[in-house]
Amino acid sequence: MKRMSAFTLGDMVIEYYQSSESVEWLLVPKMLREAIVLPKKKKYDSLIQVKLVGDDYPKGFCTGSTMRNSQTVKKLRFFDQRVLSTEGEKEIQTCLFDEQGNQYIHHVIWRVGSAVLETFVSFENHTNELQRLEMLASFSLSNLSPFYERNPIGNLSLTRYQSKWSFEGRKTTQLIEELQLEPSWKPSGVGLEKYGQVGSMPVSGWFPYVAVHDQKKRVTWSACIAHPGSWQIEAYRLDEDLCLSGGLADRDHGHWVKEVPPDESFTSPKAYITVAQGDEEEAAQRLTEALTEALRKKEHPSETKLAVQFNEFCTSWGRPTEASILKNLASLKDKNIDYYVIDAGWYANQHGWEKSHGDWQINQEQFPNGLKSVVKAIRKNKMIPGIWFEIETVGSESIASSFFDHLLVKDGFPLTVGSRRFWNMRDPWVKRYLQEKVIDFLKEHDIGYLKIDYNENFGIGFDGAASFGEESRQQLEASQQFIREIQKQLPDLVIENCSSGGHRLEYSMMQLTDLSSFSDAHEALCIPIIAANLHHLMLPCQSLIWAVIRKEDSTQRLYYSMTSTFLGRMCLSGDINELSETQWAVIEECRAFYEECKLLIKKGQTKILRDEILSYRQPNGCQVVYRFNENKALLVIHNFDQTVVELPFEIGEITRSCGIETQKIVVKKMLNKCRIEFPREYMGCALLVDLG
Repeated sequence: MKRMSAFTLGDMVIEYYQSSESVEWLLVPKMLREAIVLPKKKKYDSLIQVKLVGDDYPKGFCTGSTMRNSQTVKKLRFFDQRVLSTEGEKEIQTCLFDEQGNQYIHHVIWRVGSAVLETFVSFENHTNELQRLEMLASFSLSNLSPFYERNPIGNLSLTRYQSKWSFEGRKTTQLIEELQLEPSWKPSGVGLEKYGQVGSMPVSGWFPYVAVHDQKKRVTWSACIAHPGSWQIEAYRLDEDLCLSGGLADRDHGHWVKEVPPDESFTSPKAYITVAQGDEEEAAQRLTEALTEALRKKEHPSETKLAVQFNEFCTSWGRPTEASILKNLASLKDKNIDYYVIDAGWYANQHGWEKSHGDWQINQEQFPNGLKSVVKAIRKNKMIPGIWFEIETVGSESIASSFFDHLLVKDGFPLTVGSRRFWNMRDPWVKRYLQEKVIDFLKEHDIGYLKIDYNENFGIGFDGAASFGEESRQQLEASQQFIREIQKQLPDLVIENCSSGGHRLEYSMMQLTDLSSFSDAHEALCIPIIAANLHHLMLPCQSLIWAVIRKEDSTQRLYYSMTSTFLGRMCLSGDINELSETQWAVIEECRAFYEECKLLIKKGQTKILRDEILSYRQPNGCQVVYRFNENKALLVIHNFDQTVVELPFEIGEITRSCGIETQKIVVKKMLNKCRIEFPREYMGCALLVDLG
């Protein structure tokens, strides 16, 4: 294999190689460029992974499992490489052709100062015939790890993050040998670990993320896919070369076929890739640079200062009224709360909030004077009014659920999941309907904050002119386009991304919106665990964390809940009208401490110290989240069933604490370590320290 080009991009280096079979690329830390050896291998793995309908399938006993290395891939030929540079950006385009004349352009974009590469692939039909794609990866990395001719046994590990409702972000790391990703005695059978998600909840089962760590060199490659629908990631190995690829779910996994007529093109979703001279935590947090850039473009004043929210959902449980909101406002007066969000149920009929949404008529019994007077009262109390919508679906008891011509249909029947049906978001009638019911409503009522929820998965797809997978992709593309239309017409509106909590915590949705609901674990003991998990997958300053306060909460429980919010954005709810002065004193102490945390929540690096936690319902051990930047650090500490916590380092000078004195927690600073003694199980506290 012959090296054809190389580029230094910040602290990373890309090298491109050309063989008689393909073009490959590899990514390494700049400091380790001279250590490149490349694995010995029998075949070469193209940076373009594609399959066209009619292609021969790859050998290796893997038909039905993977479409990588198809007939088309084997016959790709290098055409050109061009570099497009501006003052703040460099783009590398590598162009290949297949035998039919289709062109494939592999894009890599690096922005000056960034630790992340944006990558995607464009397919251009330069033939006279319709072309049908059934797989097109957004990225494909090979030569992992490039520092050995033969990878040492037990050296490479693969990390991914599991997710289910209210248990988001559980980290799993396995050696590649445990996944059977080591070559057999003869390179005949493919080793494959393929995972992903199908439907409209992209973070259901797994996050669209992968990392490979080289323990001996202490190097980690991480990648994620920015796509709101069906996706897949594949770890593939036939010989000494471990390969990673990912993008849209293919025909086998997601029923995706894309027709591309002559002289037209198709571009894959974006993926983001980085390499770090460090562990997986460091590499994962480097990826969030792509989210930081999107946030900089918005700069809402309230978001810049990390506004604190009260959301009344866990107060009314989907039955807000004018009277309850006015009562809440009286309790929140002078409590330094920035947003007041009216959650689901302001429209509800006798069937409840989950079955009656979609008509978007204000419930006159709950709001006899309409919503405008309530919004004015919120504004008068110096808070930004927010409201909940579930835009893309309709409840089964709403009038809208009978508009069959404008709903998604599967096998001739309205696609119904539980109590929900789905708008066809590409339908011009639906766009006009939602303009009136959502955008015009927000304008008329002077709403400053929009919570967009999404509470069901439409699954593999629905009837249409294209394949199930392609219909799904276009539907979700239209959903995101509607959000952009909201932003265009209401540029000052702050938008929250929610999907039964964390089912849409993927990059394209997080880049599009201002902040995201971290989970629906409203009152669970695992809240600090989930909040810490997500430091590797999103920006803490975008992670909205519930602190649901109950009138029966002890001081201990209040600190446990409130200190969890220091791991992201504070969102209060619960029995705020029935709290004692002592309870409010704890909340106000934590609220004041949160102000001191904001700079570290906005910008910093995170280290999580904890042993593996088996049960999230009854967590064991303890957790310390160490968030640091320059000479300051925040420690958020939760003990579960462990009453003594030892930190294996000196913590520096404590400049402020929260929950220490009141709960009689003892902090002992010792040589090269710190010991924290808790009088009881399940407590929370926090420290701000000066690192000197």
